[in-house]
Amino acid sequence: MPSHLARTFVGFVAVLALCSCGGDDGGSTSTAQTTAAPAEEPAVRVVATGLQVPWGVAFLPGGDALVSERTTARIVRVPAAGGAAQEVMRVPDVDTNAGEGGLLGLAVSPEYARDGLVYAYFTSAQDNRIVRFRLGGTAPQPVLTGLDRNAIHDGGRIAFGPDGMLYVGTGDAGNSAVAQDPESLNGKILRLRPDGGVPADNPFRGSPVWSVGHRNVQGLAWDGDGRLWAAELGQDDVDEINLIRPARNYGWPRVEGEGGTSGGRFTNPLVTWATSEASPSGAAVAGGALYVGALRGERLWRVPLDGAQTGEPEALLDGEYGRLRTVVRAPDGALWVTTSNRDGRGSPAAEDDRIVRVQPR
Repeated sequence: MPSHLARTFVGFVAVLALCSCGGDDGGSTSTAQTTAAPAEEPAVRVVATGLQVPWGVAFLPGGDALVSERTTARIVRVPAAGGAAQEVMRVPDVDTNAGEGGLLGLAVSPEYARDGLVYAYFTSAQDNRIVRFRLGGTAPQPVLTGLDRNAIHDGGRIAFGPDGMLYVGTGDAGNSAVAQDPESLNGKILRLRPDGGVPADNPFRGSPVWSVGHRNVQGLAWDGDGRLWAAELGQDDVDEINLIRPARNYGWPRVEGEGGTSGGRFTNPLVTWATSEASPSGAAVAGGALYVGALRGERLWRVPLDGAQTGEPEALLDGEYGRLRTVVRAPDGALWVTTSNRDGRGSPAAEDDRIVRVQPR
């Protein structure tokens, strides 16, 4: 998809007005809010060790996982049963000294058995972008370019939804005003066709924008009824879990947390935490709950789901593995959770960074 679409949203402002009916990657300070009691711990097994800031995880049809390393630009393959990670590719043109940027999210094509395509979101010298490629194949093909980059708030999560479309969580790149700017793709959740084109049923004609008013989305997950949930890093006080609806405005930077809807203009989150308890990143749905990895909070949050409602969050693995970055559901129903202790903000153990397998309740 050409980058000029980031500047050509016909009628976006008018439609947005009608339809809007954690700190920086876990490094901020805040005062505590409501803290949930720890839950009964799940069964956990380490499936990979010795990784360098793992960020994206995506499963191949046979059950093996592809894992991106943010600071090396490597993609490694981890066996479905766990074991030594083997390098399968180094993604070209990644800026590995880009602060919170680098090689970020991964997604495997829903038609991988036919097309063999893998998608990656990364920071280049000029921008944040999405490319697709075949492992060990020719040069990556651009899917989306021109996203603002910065040392902070680069977003980076990509995932295919149940509709076969590619969803993208972008950050505000340290410029909060862009989250409300109709001419920017930053501070948004985007929805693209697999080739980067704009789906005809997107809410804003000719635009990949699905929802607006986000600070730094790093978690995207769908429940069994196709509802999209997103984890969002807040600023100084409040991190969020949002139920994402097309064309909705989630408020940043006008409001943070449950700061009011301004007469229905903004949509409030369904779950909030103090940034000291969360700085949420990856998210996955399993067993009737949303599981969210916490960076600064160093725990795995389990949020019970009842349709479009949420229950009281429960803290799992509290402090046991350090900073938790990515949570994905494996083909066998288990969760794979990556640590992020070698990112300059953690205290790495000898085997870090690791991937742990968690059996959901």
